[in-house]
Amino acid sequence: MGLFLHNTESMNYLATILIPLVGTVAGASTVLFARRTPSQRLHTTLLGFAAGVMVAASVWSLIIPAIDLSADMGGLSWMPAAVGVILGMLFLLVLDSVVPHQHLSSDTPEGPRSKLGRRHKLMLAVTLHNIPEGMAVGAVVAGALAEDAGITMASATALALGMAIQNIPEGAIVALPMRGDGISRGRAFGNGVLSGIVEPIAALMMILLFEHIAPALPYLLAFSAGAMLYVVVEELIPETQQGEHSNTGTIAFALGFVLMMILDVALG
Repeated sequence: MGLFLHNTESMNYLATILIPLVGTVAGASTVLFARRTPSQRLHTTLLGFAAGVMVAASVWSLIIPAIDLSADMGGLSWMPAAVGVILGMLFLLVLDSVVPHQHLSSDTPEGPRSKLGRRHKLMLAVTLHNIPEGMAVGAVVAGALAEDAGITMASATALALGMAIQNIPEGAIVALPMRGDGISRGRAFGNGVLSGIVEPIAALMMILLFEHIAPALPYLLAFSAGAMLYVVVEELIPETQQGEHSNTGTIAFALGFVLMMILDVALG
């Protein structure tokens, strides 16, 4: 694992953990030419698609590899996956409670009281999404670095691409409402990009953590899955079911799920 920071191949791994940020940048860039904020239908569609990608990634890219890896190690193959998912969900529950944030479809802030404005709380809400996504990419990259884990770099790339695709709407969800609130296009774009910076940071932290607790890889994979599932169940799916376009969100969920499944199976 120390080679991660020293050889030429390390650049490929670093590039992989940066792929999701590219999606965020692409999504945030829509504010540079969009003339109005997204409609409720489009908002629901984007959230549903992102939820589908995250659920499929949690299953195919994280939980199933965690179970397979545990089986190869001996013992109860389901135990690390079960424990990791629960701990990951609890981790996001704690973050959700201590970080002030606000969802786009809600007029009520969440977390502790804060003097932050609505637009900054919106940015923090998406930033909370991006933490588990970065953790997920980092955990799979760590598995690819461990030659005996049975996880390929293609699998890590597939997951990173899936996260990048679903980050496009997330970047737009941060930047476009800020523009609608009167913020300049450049500043709204910058805030959208900043919301995604946490992803490569979280990925790198997972990789560095793996260097010290390599046998815990199944737990790390499942932990990342649990964190992502918390975001889906606590926020994304409920938001897609609000208003009159809930069917649109459900269809978008199915499309996102199938796309991520295909990416993982075809490339992994």
